Amino acid sequence: MTSVESYATVRAGTARERALARLGLAVAVLLLRLPFRWAVRVAQLARIAGRRPLSADRALEVVEAVRYAGRRWPVRVACLESSLGAMLACALLGRRLTWCVGTRVEPPTEYHAWARIPGGQPVGECTEDGWHYMPALEI
Repeated sequence: MTSVESYATVRAGTARERALARLGLAVAVLLLRLPFRWAVRVAQLARIAGRRPLSADRALEVVEAVRYAGRRWPVRVACLESSLGAMLACALLGRRLTWCVGTRVEPPTEYHAWARIPGGQPVGECTEDGWHYMPALEI
C-alpha cells in the first residue's frame, strides 16, 4: 500500500463515524498485539453484529475516517490495522464490511489487508492496473 492509499488527508464521515473509527482502530491495534486468532474471532463476532448492508460511499467514508485517525496514532497503523479497524467501526454502526487478508498474485509478491463491501470491490484501494490481490482470509 502506498502512502497515498494508507493515509487520508481529509476528515471524512460524520462525527459519529469518526468517533467509531477511532474506537475501531484502537480495538484493532490492541487485538493485533495479541495472537492473531483473537483478531480473527473478534472479526467473526463483528461480522455477526453488522447485519445491514453498507453503501459504497458510506464504506469509503468509514475507511477514510479510520485512515485519518491512524495519522495521529502513536503506533504503527498500516493496512492490517486500518482494514480491521474499518470493519470493526462498521460493525459498531450495525453495518457489514468484509475484512480480507491476502497476497498479490503477480510478481512482486506482497502481503496486504483490505476492506471490501460483501460481494463487491475493495473500498478505498485505488489502482490503475486493476486489482491483483487474492484473499487468503475473508471475514
